[in-house]
Amino acid sequence: MKKYPNQKEVPSWPKEKKQATTNEKNPSFFEKVFELARLVPKGRVTTYGTIAEAAGIRLSARMVGWAMHAAGKVHPPVPAHRVVNRNGMLTGKHHFPTPTLMEELLAKEGVVVKNDKVQQFKELLWTPGEPDPGPSAIKPKAASKAAQKTVAKPVTKASTRKTNTKNNTKKTK
Repeated sequence: MKKYPNQKEVPSWPKEKKQATTNEKNPSFFEKVFELARLVPKGRVTTYGTIAEAAGIRLSARMVGWAMHAAGKVHPPVPAHRVVNRNGMLTGKHHFPTPTLMEELLAKEGVVVKNDKVQQFKELLWTPGEPDPGPSAIKPKAASKAAQKTVAKPVTKASTRKTNTKNNTKKTK
């Protein structure tokens, strides 16, 4: 290649790969996302938007998705399977080694998934700063809601009084 006298040499790009310089005082966005995802308790889920808001960049839910995509190569491990979209859908499942792995990991933790959607999503949704109630506090709540749906009509005090009144009048005769 010819060199011209007035041409300046252009340095090769990049000379060295620069490592991301982060520390505890100024972690990168991905590191913040990973730390928040590690806080999600077993048996619970959170959303990309919830993590983005907690990381300080509310409108960056897609960036959280990119971070979860990269989470498989990070140590300590990040439970990326616990992060779903705002409707409880497993939109990140295709970024796992197999398309069913995300659902399988959630199932091992007691999270029911049907048609790629977390069942009882509102009850299982975790937000940063919320104390971990533990799995025993969640399962009975979900079970009691299912039981309430099967009960036709609860007995009220008014209907009990009528029954007692009839019984009392019959007994006094």
